[in-house]
Amino acid sequence: MKWTRDSGKEPPKSPAVRRVEEDAKRHGSRLPPGQVLTEKWPVLQYSTVPHIDLKTWTFKIWGLVEESVVFTWEEFNGLPLSTLTNDIHCVTHWSKFDNTWEGVLARDVLARVAIRPEARFVIVHGHDGYTTNVPIDILTGGDSIFAFRHDGRELTPEHGWPCRLVPPPQHYLWKGAKWVSGLEFIAEDRPGFWERNGYHMNANPWREERFS
Repeated sequence: MKWTRDSGKEPPKSPAVRRVEEDAKRHGSRLPPGQVLTEKWPVLQYSTVPHIDLKTWTFKIWGLVEESVVFTWEEFNGLPLSTLTNDIHCVTHWSKFDNTWEGVLARDVLARVAIRPEARFVIVHGHDGYTTNVPIDILTGGDSIFAFRHDGRELTPEHGWPCRLVPPPQHYLWKGAKWVSGLEFIAEDRPGFWERNGYHMNANPWREERFS
């Protein structure tokens, strides 16, 4: 029987809607609302993959710090290495559980600079010109990492090789810049690339903070 507005019944649900509802029941509060679990790792970016030469790669920290710092690739790899396992959630409605990252915890990078008291936010910069804004406490906790490897393998260029920021699961993945090139400490919040183009400033998946 074909559904009509006058049939007195609810319209049939699309396969996509049914998948979201099924995953929500199966995974409970671990899966944010509106998300679908995937085993794959889709590639999404606004720009082309930049060409990066590790001989000239740098990571700069500047802004509201007592003294700017610039790391070479060798110096950045000399920082304490850590392993972190987390879930990632994309604003385009997919989530991937139990990702294991290897790299340098953000708090261990920040320990190399003296941050001024008025610094409350950070602009994360990428080698492709990408920017995104995050509150400083995202980086000072123990659940953000500048990753070199994912699930035992070196990052591919499409996923941010040689280094990408992975934010805590309390934030959509666009807050983690690929091909990361530095951190700019600021006092007042300022939108990055996607935030200037309509995305939410905070990006909490459980609040579905996709758009402003």
